[in-house]
Amino acid sequence: MGKNFFASRWGIISVGALIGVFAGVLQKMGNPGNMGICVACFERDIAGALGLHRAGVVQYIRPEIIGFVLGSLIAALGLKEFKPRCGSAPIVRFVLGVLAMIGALVFLGCPWRALLRLAGGDGNAIVGLAGLAAGIWVGTLFLKNGFNLGRSQQTHKSAGFVFPVLMLGLLCLMFLYPQIAGENKSGVLLYSLKGPGAMHAPLMISLVIGLLIGFVAQRSRFCTMGAFRDLILFRHLHLLTGLISLVVFAFVTNLILGQFNPGFDGQPVAHTMHVWNFAGMLLAGLAFSLAGGCPGRQLFLSGEGDGDAAIFVLGMVTGAAIAHNFGLASSPKGVGPHGIAAVVTGLIVCLLIGFTMRNKIKGV
Repeated sequence: MGKNFFASRWGIISVGALIGVFAGVLQKMGNPGNMGICVACFERDIAGALGLHRAGVVQYIRPEIIGFVLGSLIAALGLKEFKPRCGSAPIVRFVLGVLAMIGALVFLGCPWRALLRLAGGDGNAIVGLAGLAAGIWVGTLFLKNGFNLGRSQQTHKSAGFVFPVLMLGLLCLMFLYPQIAGENKSGVLLYSLKGPGAMHAPLMISLVIGLLIGFVAQRSRFCTMGAFRDLILFRHLHLLTGLISLVVFAFVTNLILGQFNPGFDGQPVAHTMHVWNFAGMLLAGLAFSLAGGCPGRQLFLSGEGDGDAAIFVLGMVTGAAIAHNFGLASSPKGVGPHGIAAVVTGLIVCLLIGFTMRNKIKGV
């Protein structure tokens, strides 16, 4: 087996460039503004399409998410990196997924979307990224003081296929129950007729781009949270160069396609409540750090057989349902009626997890 190009410096830069360009293209082809790719937002839309929440403006099964998982699966199988494993504090990972999603939906975006919002000219993203970095920094303090969710164990090969098969099932549902013009429901699926959920690139284009990104991201170990963590803990810039590349290439793509609109006010699917933009991503960053990966990385890990990552993803989908059913998620008008209480509660829970799950005995 030859050297893995995507794990090299130019490889990670290439992956960031690919994501940045494709995000701009997907936006041009129909995805929401500054949301060519957003793992949290897209998982929220999937939750809505399955009827887990009833926010009619965010209901659509996003093929990009399916592609991320299946693309990672193809890479892992093809290069003998498919390693089924599970069993590391699953309920804690699930709760962290729920809290990460709540924080992301208070800000209105995952780490990838924060970068893409910045590349599209949204100044509010600067506040969100600062909160993300702060949350990851707090998480690294716990890591340096012994925080550990325990070791995953090797499991049956069939267990590693469960989550990818679930994703394949969602894709089958899209083909079995395609959207009917003017109808909110098609068979068992719900479809938005307006709002961000009604804005999407053609299915096959979204799926193919998702597959490609899933493949190269699995090979490169691309991770937003990991980039900040490695910088803080080890002063390593490898993963960070991928993030910089993503922003630069997304910015250039937006300029070429006429999608760059600088400012704070009137940005698509964004609000200007800066304290809670910061606090939402503070919560998300801390949850990602404790769980060991950003939402994109968790999808790629689930594609290579990591059941713990899949549990985190399912927690995020559940968190999206909770956020919209209980008035926690933000909108362009601002934070939801119970969003502030949810962020404060989420931070307390994350801190309790961080303080109580540390190995204090040497060798444990």
